[in-house]
Amino acid sequence: MLNIVMFGAPGSGKGTQSEVLIKTYGLFHISTGDVLRDNIKRGTELGKTAKGFIDKGQLIPDNLMVDILASVVDDHRDEAKNGVIFDGFPRTIAQAEALEKMLDERGTSVSAVIGLDVPEEILIGRLLNRGKESGRSDDNLETINDRLKVYHSSTAPLKDYYEKKGLLHMVKGTGGATVVFERVRKIVDSL
Repeated sequence: MLNIVMFGAPGSGKGTQSEVLIKTYGLFHISTGDVLRDNIKRGTELGKTAKGFIDKGQLIPDNLMVDILASVVDDHRDEAKNGVIFDGFPRTIAQAEALEKMLDERGTSVSAVIGLDVPEEILIGRLLNRGKESGRSDDNLETINDRLKVYHSSTAPLKDYYEKKGLLHMVKGTGGATVVFERVRKIVDSL
């Protein structure tokens, strides 16, 4: 079973690379962002709670994210038989530890963490463009800057955490989706 954590700042291409990995390796995709947006759209209690955090550019509390993730993994065991791509999770060391525990309880573990490295000015440009195209309320300059600050303070320490575990593989995330995927594929094929 191949369990991959996609890691990188907002706008780094995690979702794009995840989509290609899913098609290429038959993996099941868990995007916490997609799960949260679906709950927001449906007006669930989780969605209402999450919307308050997202609109402010804040991270969702760990306990809420871990509960969401565990239920998605359990509900999709058949689709996840080849492995899972975790896109947008974990974002903190506490979440990484909770993910390890949750996977261990299911007899598996994280195979690799693929980090997409993209300069901040490119990230901002991608996110502003995405906001115009998709109408996402959290893709405006003020919220983007808030999200990047949160990423650098809360999520970036995960690089050290996963590097110490020997799981982190950083990839240059610029040059077009196909070029980036060839870099990612080399890592996955070596696992």
